[in-house]
Amino acid sequence: MSVLKAVFLNASLKSSEEESNTDALFEEVKKIYTNHHVETKSIRLADYHIKYGIADDLGDGDEWPQILEEVKKADIVILGTPVWLGEKSSLATVAMERLYGSSTLKDDDGNPIYLNRVAGTVITGNEDGAKHAARSILYGMSHIGFVIPPNVDAYWVGEAGPGPSFIEANGIENEFTKSHVKWLAHHTIYMANLLKQHPMPVVTFE
Repeated sequence: MSVLKAVFLNASLKSSEEESNTDALFEEVKKIYTNHHVETKSIRLADYHIKYGIADDLGDGDEWPQILEEVKKADIVILGTPVWLGEKSSLATVAMERLYGSSTLKDDDGNPIYLNRVAGTVITGNEDGAKHAARSILYGMSHIGFVIPPNVDAYWVGEAGPGPSFIEANGIENEFTKSHVKWLAHHTIYMANLLKQHPMPVVTFE
């Protein structure tokens, strides 16, 4: 069986020079991936110049094509975001728009580039909105061609209003969050392996 590859797109508004609660939660997923020999790569979107728009390459210094190449190499794509005002981050929205803009591209065999790839999401925050953000991300990923297994929204949110975030609150000790981390990791691995062995056919309209 070939080795699976997972890419984590972290839509934190912080650059990689700063600690990210969203990244810390993904690290818990990564532990399971590593134990199952899944290769992982994390990309902090705030480190890149990603232009606004709906296209695969907007030119003039746009660094989205670099990120898209990593997505194309991956069997599993996890989009992570903090919650701000009950919503996914602005960078998560940009990532979804750019993924959408690339959804008409074909691979070397003429297949849609997201066909037979699996997606999930990781979300952190200290207020409500995780399920709303997950619904938005997972529907969007499904709509553009990714396969969404069940229970692939691993999240943690603290009490309403200002307060400690995931790392400071030791959020990984939350039993609900721990269970969703396991579901996300194992379900994406299972589905990615299944699609490797039995890929979905391309639907034609001739």
